[in-house]
Amino acid sequence: MSQEGTQAIRRAAAILKRIAHVSDGKPVTIRDISASLDLPRSTTHRILKCLIETRLASYDAKSRRYEIGMLGYELGLAVTDRALNMAPYIAAVDKIAQRANVTTYLMRRSGVEAVCVHKAEGRSVIRVIPVEVGQRRFLGVGAGATALLAGLSDGAVERVLKSIEPNLQQFNDLTIFSIRDAVAAAHKTGFAESQSRVYSSIYGLGYAIDAQTKEPDLAVSIAVYAPDVDTSRIRDWKTIIKEEIDAAQILSS
Repeated sequence: MSQEGTQAIRRAAAILKRIAHVSDGKPVTIRDISASLDLPRSTTHRILKCLIETRLASYDAKSRRYEIGMLGYELGLAVTDRALNMAPYIAAVDKIAQRANVTTYLMRRSGVEAVCVHKAEGRSVIRVIPVEVGQRRFLGVGAGATALLAGLSDGAVERVLKSIEPNLQQFNDLTIFSIRDAVAAAHKTGFAESQSRVYSSIYGLGYAIDAQTKEPDLAVSIAVYAPDVDTSRIRDWKTIIKEEIDAAQILSS
């Protein structure tokens, strides 16, 4: 394949990742994609048109929002060994949500990002859902993504921070300095915490899992309405998470 062909594939993949990325909740426009990927608008439009024609992407004319297309969803349903190996951890997330009565996620590391591969809701009337299945966020943004970042070497952490720094201004109170502090705290306790740093009213707790690689490739996290959080509940959540992940690791070994 020619260099131009591989470049087009890389650009198409980058555009799909940008569409799936969690941002500030606003529709993802051509302008947003072009600016974030440093691509000419004409190039972005041409690639998007092809992605829509192949159903890898879709466009809602009413909301002016680009989304992942149905073909992308269908391809994701293909069963692989990696998908089967995640099954015990998906079950663990469901159990954590029920025992802790909180929204619980399974996040998977993907380059400098984390992607939500499963979500389970607790029984609480107040449901906290800052991330949906399939959405992506940068490592260090949120408790699960911070737990994954903390599992990397110091050099890798710094490379990630350098890469994502230009994108942090959209969040509530997030800088590379606060992320470094969160990573250092995760090294000490084994858990990553996000106290109103990404969203002002949400507390997050994350725990990394090295399921298929030497470095953590999965993380379980919970998201809770911040005013409902106290030290006793955090202690209980940590116990529940640790118990269910330990059980899942025994099943997967």
